[in-house]
Amino acid sequence: MTTFSDIFKKSFLEEAGSLTINEFALSMLAAFLCGMIVYAVYRGFYKGVVYNHNFNILLVMTSLVTCFVVIVISSNVVLSLGMVGALSIVRYRTAVKDPLDVGFLFWTVAIGVTCGAGLYLISILATLFIAFIYILLVKVRNRKHQYLLIVKHHSDAAQAVQNRLSSLKKVLKNKTVVKDYAELTYEIRLSEEDAGFLSGLSQMDGVSSAVLVEFSGDYFE
Repeated sequence: MTTFSDIFKKSFLEEAGSLTINEFALSMLAAFLCGMIVYAVYRGFYKGVVYNHNFNILLVMTSLVTCFVVIVISSNVVLSLGMVGALSIVRYRTAVKDPLDVGFLFWTVAIGVTCGAGLYLISILATLFIAFIYILLVKVRNRKHQYLLIVKHHSDAAQAVQNRLSSLKKVLKNKTVVKDYAELTYEIRLSEEDAGFLSGLSQMDGVSSAVLVEFSGDYFE
């Protein structure tokens, strides 16, 4: 009489070790090529605060490591069970500041999974398609950008500053008053060619400084 243990051994354990060297090399090569496409896209069209070269290298490594893990899991069920248990206790606590970085990480993980499963053509086509969509969305970005306008002025110049800024669509984010000076922070939207008003604002009597900083989400650019 066949027991559950016998079924498990025949259906799983006896099928281990079916992967060939050529298949392994082809999977890793496809993962590397797709990872380098992601590397080039991230480097050429990054729009975050500061470009992080180490993170870009990590993207390539993630596609290769994920591919390697999937190959091991698909070729040896016994080892895959132990690997799942080992990976379940791993915790990553590194903060990702840019939401797009999370998308790039998922992109490289998907590359590793598809290449590890032997779906090379699908991985390459999907990588090229996602790269095209990302570049397209970056290029059609709105001409008007979001900025923070920081103005520090004397209390006597408060009305003149408000009159100067009356034509701008702005939202007051912060106001700090120290003795006779006030510092105002506004959120505004304008195109790069409309930023010429800043020089005139900084030259006004009573205005000690005027700073315009591009703003994205919760951090500055």
